[in-house]
Amino acid sequence: MTIRTLDIRALGIDAVVASLERSPAQIPPAVSSAVEEILAGVRRRGDEAVMDYTARFDGYRAASSRELAIPRSAFAAAAAALEASTRAALEYAAERIERYHAAALPKSWRMTDEHGSSLGQEVRPLERVGIYIPGGRAAYPSTVLMTAIPARVAGVRDIVLVTPPARDGAVNPVVLAAAHVAGVTEGWRIGGAQAVAALAYGTASIRRVDKIVGPGNVYVALAKTRVFGEVGIDMLAGPSEVVVIADATADADWIASDLLAQAEHDPMARAVLITDTAALLPRVEAALARRLDALPRRDIAAAALRDHGALILADGLEAAVEVANRLAPEHLELMVAVPAALLPRVRHAGAIFVGGHTPEVVGDYVAGPNHVLPTAGTARFASPLGTEDFVKRSSVIEYSRSGLAAALPQLETLARIEGLEGHGRAAQARIKETRG
Repeated sequence: MTIRTLDIRALGIDAVVASLERSPAQIPPAVSSAVEEILAGVRRRGDEAVMDYTARFDGYRAASSRELAIPRSAFAAAAAALEASTRAALEYAAERIERYHAAALPKSWRMTDEHGSSLGQEVRPLERVGIYIPGGRAAYPSTVLMTAIPARVAGVRDIVLVTPPARDGAVNPVVLAAAHVAGVTEGWRIGGAQAVAALAYGTASIRRVDKIVGPGNVYVALAKTRVFGEVGIDMLAGPSEVVVIADATADADWIASDLLAQAEHDPMARAVLITDTAALLPRVEAALARRLDALPRRDIAAAALRDHGALILADGLEAAVEVANRLAPEHLELMVAVPAALLPRVRHAGAIFVGGHTPEVVGDYVAGPNHVLPTAGTARFASPLGTEDFVKRSSVIEYSRSGLAAALPQLETLARIEGLEGHGRAAQARIKETRG
C-alpha cells in the first residue's frame, strides 16, 4: 500500500494545498465531444436516440421506448420481496431523512412595515424533478432515499428516477424497493448523458422535468452543466472525498477505517488525514495497510490512496483547519479531544462530522442530513442537497397608499437617475388624489 506523506512545516500551507487541489472543470476533450453529441442526438431524435445510446453504452436493446419504462408496480413488487432486515434498514434511514428534511423545509412568510405595506415570500414546490441514480460499480439505494425523500417532503408532485440498466434491462431490486419507500412516481431504465438529455429536453415518451439532481460519472456531471438553463440542476458533483482532522487522542484504526470507507468508492476518491501529532502518521499508515488487505474493493481503494490520498503533518490544529478550509472538502471529520473548539473555525465543508463516534458513514446512510454534497472545493459556495433545492420562492409585495406616497420621492429620484421617467409616472398616477 502506498500513500504520500506531506509536512506543512517543511512545505508550507500553500504548497500542500496546491498539491491536493483539483478543479471540477477538468474535463477531457473527448468526454466533452461525446456529451455534446449525445445531447444533440437526443434533442433531435428523442426516444430513438435514447434507445440507441442505451444499447451502445449499457448493452440493453429495447424494442420500443415502452421497454425503457419501469412501472410503479415494479417498485412495490421489489419492496414486497425484500428481506426483512433490508426493508427495516431502508425504512429506518428513510424516517430519519424525512424528519431532518422536514425540519429544514423553507416556509412562506410575511412582514408589515411602518406604513402597513406587506412584504414577504411565497414558497412553492417544483412540479416535476428527475433524480439520477448511478449504476455501474455498485447499486445506491441510499441515493434514491437522499434525493427522492427531500423532493417529496418539499411537495414535488412528479419524482422521476433514471438509472442505467444491466444488459438484460434489469435494475437492482433494492434500488427499486428504495424508490417505493421514498415515494418515486416514475422510473426509466436509462443512464448517462442520454438520461440527462431526456429529462432536460423531453421526448415523445418522457416528459421534461424542472430540475435534475443526483450524482453521476463525468459524462453525467458534464451533461448536467450543459443543460442548465433548460432545467435547474443541483450541483457539479465529482469524486467523493473526506478530510479527517485528528489529534493525539484519535484512534488510528478508526481513522484508517474512515479513510478506506471513502477510498473504496472510486479510484478517483480522495482520503486525507491532517494531524498535529507526528506519531499518529505511522500508526495510521500501518492500520491502512492491515485493513486494506481484508477489503473486498481493495484494488479500487489502493488506487485512490496512492493517487489521491495523503497523510499530512501540521504544526497545530489551527493550521490543520486552515488546510481543510482551503480544500473545502465534501466530508470533514473532527476527531479531536475538543471538537467544539474547532467547529467555529470551519468555514468550508459539505458536511461536518463531530467527534470520534461520528464516522462519515453515518452521513452516507442513516443520520438524516443529505449525502449529496458539494465536491472538489465547491463547498466554498455550494451546499448539501435539501428541501430548499426542490422549491422556488416568489416575492410578495402589497403596498398601502401611504406607503407608496412615502416612497414616491425616492422612487422618482432613482427612476430619473436611470433615465426611466415612465417608472416614476407609474407611481405618480396612483397617488394624484393624495397629493391634491
